[in-house]
Amino acid sequence: MSLGVAVTGLGVVSPHGPDAATLFDALLQGRSAIAPVFPDLPRPACAATVDFDPLAYFTKLQLTGVDRVSQLAVAAAARALHDAGVPDTLDGLDAERVGVYAGCGMGGAAALEAAYRGNGRVPPLTIPAFMPNAPAAHVAMRHKVLGPVLTYSVACASSAVAIAEAAATVQRGELDVAIAGGSEALVLPGVVMAWQAMQTLAGFEPGAAATAVRPFARDRSGFALGEGAAFVVLESADHARARGARIHARLAGWGLSSDATHLTKPDAAGQARALNAALRRAGLAPRDVGYCNAHGTATRAGDVVECEALAQVFGDALPALAVSSTKALHGHLLGAAGALEAVVTVQALAQRRLPPNAHCGEPDPQCRVPLVPAGGAAAPQLSAAISNSFAFGGTNAVLLFTQD
Repeated sequence: MSLGVAVTGLGVVSPHGPDAATLFDALLQGRSAIAPVFPDLPRPACAATVDFDPLAYFTKLQLTGVDRVSQLAVAAAARALHDAGVPDTLDGLDAERVGVYAGCGMGGAAALEAAYRGNGRVPPLTIPAFMPNAPAAHVAMRHKVLGPVLTYSVACASSAVAIAEAAATVQRGELDVAIAGGSEALVLPGVVMAWQAMQTLAGFEPGAAATAVRPFARDRSGFALGEGAAFVVLESADHARARGARIHARLAGWGLSSDATHLTKPDAAGQARALNAALRRAGLAPRDVGYCNAHGTATRAGDVVECEALAQVFGDALPALAVSSTKALHGHLLGAAGALEAVVTVQALAQRRLPPNAHCGEPDPQCRVPLVPAGGAAAPQLSAAISNSFAFGGTNAVLLFTQD
């Protein structure tokens, strides 16, 4: 079995709070962060937003030309480094052997929307605020990272791909430490209306926004947008031990694949290829994996296809796989979803407790996977878990974590 790459730091800015423990406790309790937004829009909308004060990380002058998506990334990455016991200044590390790998689906959307609504006046720093690699660049500048600083824009799989690519680089011995994750800040009127036009966002009755997202349920109707950021610190086990770092879990395997069939319609065979690749890299069999944090967007087609892929790969071992989609509670963070859900999966392993598949009163009979019940579940024997991220464009990413 692969020893994988050590996960030594977890950092989040989430709709449920400012740290991984607070986030995970809220999920275990089934607390939804989804609420109505933008009451003046033609159609009702809901989303999960973050309570965040950028002045804790930037001066007012520094904030000029720094979009919210970069602000959230800087905060989450700093929290991950702190959790890993790495100084902000990277003291004790060779900065040329530290890298930043960030996922971001749409870049600085607030800057772009402000430019469109500017009545002919476009702020001069719109481009550096909007560019999708700005979050990674700001993280690198904040910590004086001199190694590779790379951005992956792969829709909903962006940050999962970033973590996988970072892990591969660490495993090859090219880096000592990688700061990997993603950020997204898309809760804006224009972006919400664009997603509504695709008919992918959940509908809800007045007063029922908190339970609007119902993954794998017979009556599901789509997802709610979420904003936030999440980063992990990755390093080789030898490097982590040498500096006395705590190891939350190991990223033992990862799998990337392409459907190559349709831009927005998922394909079970493509997802199965990513699942199998993650298992092969980790040297594990399906029966070894006890939990799946599903992509689970609560769309009519997507949930069924994901269940088909899990059934193809897990076969007779499927009844022993507990499945939940935490998007029901924190929303869909798009480019940051894979990183946030990776942090949740690591927490599930560390605590051996599983977050619920919330708001699923009646499971869809086409979604034949064992769902974690409301209230979550204890998993005392849990030693391996996966996090799925399946993106528009047909890119699939699976991260497989293990606990010693």
